[in-house]
Amino acid sequence: MTIARLVLATVILIADVCAVRARSLVRAALALALASSCLALLFFTWNAPYAASIQLSVGAGVVSTLFILAISLVESMRGGGR
Repeated sequence: MTIARLVLATVILIADVCAVRARSLVRAALALALASSCLALLFFTWNAPYAASIQLSVGAGVVSTLFILAISLVESMRGGGR
């Protein structure tokens, strides 16, 4: 079980670094969604199902959806491109 936790922690760190360094806002939002999903899986390995389900629904679901929706609305108001 320790190897699975180490792999999940590594994926979280890599996804967070990719989110910070991403040039596209959509890719950054998707990387944050991946990090939130892996954090929820990490909570499951720690036997915290309530924290994991809240993290999965709110962190990976609602927040990521709102980020992507806001990004798409702002880009459509700009004229679709840079």
